Amino acid sequence: MSSFLWSVRPAVLLCLCVCVLADTGDTPLLEGWQDVWLFRFFLNILGYSTIVIPGYFLISYFNRVNYLETGRGLCFPVIKTCVFGSDSKTTLLDDASSATRNEAESASSARQAFKLIFCAAGLQVSYLTWGVLQERVMTRSYGGSETEGGGERFRDSQFLVFMNRILALTVAGLCCVLFKQPRHAAPMYKYSFASLSNILSSWCQYEALKYISFPTQVLAKASKVIPVMLMGKLVSHKSYEYWEYFTAVLISVGVSMFLLSSSTNKHPSTVTTFSGVIILAGYIMFDSFTSNWQDNLFKHKMSSVQMMFGVNLFSCLFTVGSLLEQGAFFDSLAFMSRHSEFAFHAVLLSICSACGQLFIFYTISQFGAAVFTIIMTLRQAIAILLSCFIYGHAITFVGGLGVAVVFLALFLRIYARSRMKKGSKRTAQPPVQKV
Repeated sequence: MSSFLWSVRPAVLLCLCVCVLADTGDTPLLEGWQDVWLFRFFLNILGYSTIVIPGYFLISYFNRVNYLETGRGLCFPVIKTCVFGSDSKTTLLDDASSATRNEAESASSARQAFKLIFCAAGLQVSYLTWGVLQERVMTRSYGGSETEGGGERFRDSQFLVFMNRILALTVAGLCCVLFKQPRHAAPMYKYSFASLSNILSSWCQYEALKYISFPTQVLAKASKVIPVMLMGKLVSHKSYEYWEYFTAVLISVGVSMFLLSSSTNKHPSTVTTFSGVIILAGYIMFDSFTSNWQDNLFKHKMSSVQMMFGVNLFSCLFTVGSLLEQGAFFDSLAFMSRHSEFAFHAVLLSICSACGQLFIFYTISQFGAAVFTIIMTLRQAIAILLSCFIYGHAITFVGGLGVAVVFLALFLRIYARSRMKKGSKRTAQPPVQKV
């Protein structure tokens, strides 16, 4: 059976390449085979492998020679932190999180309402601006007029990923220095797994906008609960309730309604191509792995800011290495120097991304994951409306109904999860003895 699968794989890959090349024939963004997304994807993977493979052999060597017991010298603390980590059993994180939650519960209602408005406004402004800029950068030209057209488009999605990560790394580093953090225990190299899948999912997110509309991409993000459940079973061996499967089916139905209605629409901004579907599937798969791997990393009693720093550190290392190897780093800088508007958009995009991550951590610490999920679900719905208003995306009645089904399923998930948590808290409370 395994030999049959290996014999089939080349044929499947060949069919995929043919479909992708045929699909890019109608895409004005692609003028040469160097810009075919599949070629760029494998080129990025090749660049990352020049860092991953030597790192793998180094880690294997240090484990094989038992460097933790035999190592000495100036490099020993660095190698220990990167390869072996610490066995710290500190409870600072638990104490800090419980203290923060107790402080939030004891605060006045007016203060809590102000905090909630602040968190919701921060998340909405950060990510709505980020979404509008993302679509502007990837789907519009720079240097040309709206009436006459012309200009040139920015093509390198990986450079935008690098811009986002370098600013997020700076912000996370400042937070680690300014605010007290728990003692770090996890081996640093473990962040590289989440980092690699994170930059690949971000690359797919930017690249997909060359082939699909922004509302389609947002809806695909909303439906990622399905692969997250699959990855949860595979990676973490999790079990799920019946209502989770039911809402997952509802989301699938809603997304299918939207995609099928969009494919029949001839408006150029809503055409969903085969390449766009494949790239979106890649985004959902990589993003699902990232979340599940980060869940496992949090067992090392780290803070969210430390997680943000570790993942973005490796993301910067991977992306800048790949960009330099391809010669795309200086080409992107030259594009920024030619188009000051793009430079402003790229920097603002990175600022919104970094601020959005900080608002995520603060909102969850103050109000919990349920409130955060409601805010972000509303943000996705507003993002679709905003994109349709600004960029003129056309959505049919069936497509709009599909969007409504998806968000209905998402709110049902939030409601069912909150009911289950309340029920578990009631059963966990000891009975009160009346005197």
